[in-house]
Amino acid sequence: MAERNSPTSSQTKQAFAQSAEDADTLVHLAKLEPLTDGGLRTSQLLSETLAIAPDHHEAQVLQERLHQMFVPRWHFPMLADKARNSAYAKAIKAKVRPGDIVLDIGCGAGLTAMLAARAGAKHVYTCEQQPLIAQAAIQVINDNGLSDRITVIPKLSHNLVVGVDIPEPADVVISEIVDTVLLGEGALATLTHAMHMLAKPQARAIPESGTLMAQLVQSEGLLNLLRPREAEGFDLSAFHRFASVAQLTPNDLTACRLKPLGPASELFQFDFTKPDVRSARKTTELVCADPGTIHAVFVSFEMELAPGILLANDLDSDGHWGRTAFLLDRPQFAAEGGHLTVTAQHDASQLSLTVTADNSLSNDGDHATGWLKRALDLPPHLWDAPHITSEVKTKSGSSKAKDSVKKLAS
Repeated sequence: MAERNSPTSSQTKQAFAQSAEDADTLVHLAKLEPLTDGGLRTSQLLSETLAIAPDHHEAQVLQERLHQMFVPRWHFPMLADKARNSAYAKAIKAKVRPGDIVLDIGCGAGLTAMLAARAGAKHVYTCEQQPLIAQAAIQVINDNGLSDRITVIPKLSHNLVVGVDIPEPADVVISEIVDTVLLGEGALATLTHAMHMLAKPQARAIPESGTLMAQLVQSEGLLNLLRPREAEGFDLSAFHRFASVAQLTPNDLTACRLKPLGPASELFQFDFTKPDVRSARKTTELVCADPGTIHAVFVSFEMELAPGILLANDLDSDGHWGRTAFLLDRPQFAAEGGHLTVTAQHDASQLSLTVTADNSLSNDGDHATGWLKRALDLPPHLWDAPHITSEVKTKSGSSKAKDSVKKLAS
């Protein structure tokens, strides 16, 4: 008992109580902090809390909530994607020359910027709009001894100015700002601005180009996942209209076992060295090489990072990218040699696809349409830039994922 009541023991208890009180105060301040700075101050307060009290429950929960809010989860499987990383490393090594100024759009953890520095770039300027991510990238780059050759700019590329943010136009523009159909992260608008306003006239780009492809697929698993016919004896079919576009994770793709019924046909090509933000439309026939039941039109991409260096998210590829499938309203049986006529349209950031009534499989006008959007608006003055062409390509066949800023509160 004497030991328990000793001055040292009493001081320890008082220090512990003070630490707990200090931790609670910091959490309270974190919850009141506005997130207009992208979560930087809130993150700092929560880190200070956990330094004092590593097991503080509320601080742990709030920190995880903050990270989930501002650091998209796809960053982690992307960084773990060995095929993607290897392809970018090879393309950057092939295209970055000693003495180059490199602009890297979408810094993330800093991997592509560090690859460019390793390839011999004189200096790499990499931009990242999310302050927490930019802060972490600065630490990663410093940990790898490259801080003297890489500058992280916590801005959107649209807001960069030559002579202010970067000293001169870039020789090489590197980006990986595409979604499952190339368009949804605003790549065309972003690269149009970058290649016109931030790069030299003959600047190189990684990736160089991208192609969207479409093919007919059969998959009962896809319907079971997105359009279950019934549950516990109840008819759910009236709810199916909300599931016209399937966004499939790699695990979903494995579970659903999409079976191709015919070859992939080209929808659109995009030149990322001279991007065109104008809309385009194409009508084409998708052929069934094998008989089966058509459940969806599967859309995939192939990107050429540098000559002969390709990345894809087709049915046979691995990697972190998701997949997109446009579901038909009703499955259609297709005989060998049959075809389905589809019309695809895109603008700078969205893709839609419609199965038309004019096809050899059915008299019904089965319809699959949807949209994907995360637009980055192109500055108005760029629409009239001399080298930005407007070309709407129409071809017909012969029979043819933030709320308004809030305080982080429990």
